[in-house]
Amino acid sequence: MAAHRCSLSALLLIICSLLVFIVADSEKATLTGDHHATAVDNLQTVTETEEGAAAEEPAVEEERRWEETVVEEATADKEDTSAPETVVQSSVPQPKDDFQEELVIRPLHSGDIYASFQFRTLWETDFMRGNKVSHYRLFPKSLGQVISKFSVRELHISFTQGYWRTMQWGQPFLPSPPGAELWVWFQDSVTDVDGTWKELTNVLSGIFCASLNFIDSTNTVQPSASFKPLGIGNVTDHRFLRYATLPREIVCTENLTPWKKLLPCGSKAGLAVLLKSEKLFHSSFHSQAVHIRPVCQDWQCKTTSWELRQTLNVVFDLHTPGQGKLEWSLFKMFSRTLTEACPLASSSKIYIDITDDPQGEQFEVSPATHLLSQAMVLGDRRTFSVYDLTQQITFGTVRSLNLLIRWKSSEGDMLRPLLHAERYVAGYGLQTGEIHTLMYNNHPYRSFPVLLLDSVPWYLRLYIHTLTVTSKGKDNKPSYIHYQPSKDRVRPHLLEMLVQLPPNSVTEVTVQFERALLKWTEYTPDPNHGFYVGSSVISSLVPSIVAMDTNSTREQPLFSSFFPCKEESSYFMRVYTEPLLVNLPTPDFSMPYNVICLTCTVVAVGYGSLYNLLTRSFQIEEPSPGLAKRIANIIRKMRGVPPL
Repeated sequence: MAAHRCSLSALLLIICSLLVFIVADSEKATLTGDHHATAVDNLQTVTETEEGAAAEEPAVEEERRWEETVVEEATADKEDTSAPETVVQSSVPQPKDDFQEELVIRPLHSGDIYASFQFRTLWETDFMRGNKVSHYRLFPKSLGQVISKFSVRELHISFTQGYWRTMQWGQPFLPSPPGAELWVWFQDSVTDVDGTWKELTNVLSGIFCASLNFIDSTNTVQPSASFKPLGIGNVTDHRFLRYATLPREIVCTENLTPWKKLLPCGSKAGLAVLLKSEKLFHSSFHSQAVHIRPVCQDWQCKTTSWELRQTLNVVFDLHTPGQGKLEWSLFKMFSRTLTEACPLASSSKIYIDITDDPQGEQFEVSPATHLLSQAMVLGDRRTFSVYDLTQQITFGTVRSLNLLIRWKSSEGDMLRPLLHAERYVAGYGLQTGEIHTLMYNNHPYRSFPVLLLDSVPWYLRLYIHTLTVTSKGKDNKPSYIHYQPSKDRVRPHLLEMLVQLPPNSVTEVTVQFERALLKWTEYTPDPNHGFYVGSSVISSLVPSIVAMDTNSTREQPLFSSFFPCKEESSYFMRVYTEPLLVNLPTPDFSMPYNVICLTCTVVAVGYGSLYNLLTRSFQIEEPSPGLAKRIANIIRKMRGVPPL
């Protein structure tokens, strides 16, 4: 029996071993089959699985054979058809947006430093066809929704603190008036332009944390000739254009913060790290703007894109009295240096204007760069030193870029701007006055037309019959005049004129006005400070500065100097004058306080006396008896006798 039991145990052991081997072989076959299918579908997955199963030699040999087969099949397919890699790349959608950033630094002859930031985002999309855009990559979603909801064709908004001194600093790259400025072109599909304009100003007020909600019909105009569209499509129907200014708007940090959040990298990387609020607002001039317009993608304009251009211009006063021009640097201006470009930017560059000092006699730039660029800027050929932040060699070994300019000499004259303007209020008293606008044409021998736009509040009642335009002591009749009179508490005055400016002359435009008396609820909390009137806007095609050189033919080939080039003919310029501060007849707001005090005193004295007389009761008091009489009454009381 014992031998029989041992034989049964051995038989069971053999059967179990066979079952184990059969299961293992089936699992291996299943694993190999799975790898075969995966390799046929994706060669990269076969390679990863092959590396993961390197411990099993039979499986490795099996997978290598499948890998070779797949490679041969892929090669055959590549020879017969197009490359698999090309098919994969074409199937992946390429991004249709692009972001660029740049900083232009110009040393001014006054000893100040002009820094201009520009951030441009291009997006190939269409907000107008009713397609709901749900995915935003670089373009800010808040502005995209504004364009879609309000059918905006172009939007231009700026916030400026300070006044640009044209005679000291020259012409800015992008001019803007003091305070807040907003002008918008709507699509022709908008039926209620005024209602849409009101809603848009309220939305923009929340986006930029500004007082744009104070824009209403009393400070909004509809120009008939100025502010043409800057993008594609020359729209001539000015019913869809609205323009307004708030000259008293104060620009501060709460306006800069939402502006920086619109950037793809915010203020964390790229040139935006230099935008430190305590440094920007401690400057002579500061202006930030947002411009949205449709532009062409190619020269044939077959495809269009939306362009968002954010600009920030600042002028730092680095001239110390008594010490002359010393030096400036990025760290001195912004308290920061650059360490990297924005990772989302396709281009990130810094330009330093060295046109006025090509030989390095006035200032020295360090670190030096061999990259130079020339461009036509405001009708003049300018030369720039270029620093490309996308190249690691720009930052050097210290991984930081701190541009430095050391002044060597303070000599040098600035070329006067060909066009600039001034404005002031004349007259005496608080009844009538006169507005004077001076337009200067400094070109020595060429005249050119300018388009003047004036928007005057309704409480300054213009006498349009007193309008005079004089140049060199003679009357200068405008070739075009558009005047829209104001309505009290409804709309302002609008005056547009096309005037020809003679060469080397000063053209003066004067008009008289009468001050209106406001209701006491319409005065500001500080009425004695005065009321602001927005800047005048002057638009013109100014002759190029290059064309002023009459001896340029001596340095150029003869075949290129007979007919003027396009870049040497003229360029567009927009100039803003100073805002006006006008005093209006102001009542004595302390009089109500005096009246209240006097009235309360009279009421207290008069009513108090009358009330006292009507409510008081009168009684006759007998004189007190003498000492002898009192003693006698006491004795009589003790005896029980009635008192005397």
